[in-house]
Amino acid sequence: MQQDKHPDYRPVVFRDRSAGYAFLTRSTATSDQTIEWDDGETYPVVDVEISSESHPFYTGKARTVDSEGRVAAFERRYGGAERDSGPGGGAA
Repeated sequence: MQQDKHPDYRPVVFRDRSAGYAFLTRSTATSDQTIEWDDGETYPVVDVEISSESHPFYTGKARTVDSEGRVAAFERRYGGAERDSGPGGGAA
């Protein structure tokens, strides 16, 4: 007789300690730690380093790269297109 090879799929709390945020979902993740949830039940808790509450993209704190400013700074520092001497580039 063949045994069931699927992992146990059950409610699990994922907790982002850096943001003080936790959410209850279903998962196959395992943990030795437990937490009592708002509904009075006790669930396994998995601590994560980053979640949608702390990720810069989702919080709107993502840095944007100013590529035009970087190109201009590079040209000021090292000279612009006037140094090129043809398709091969470089000075003659």
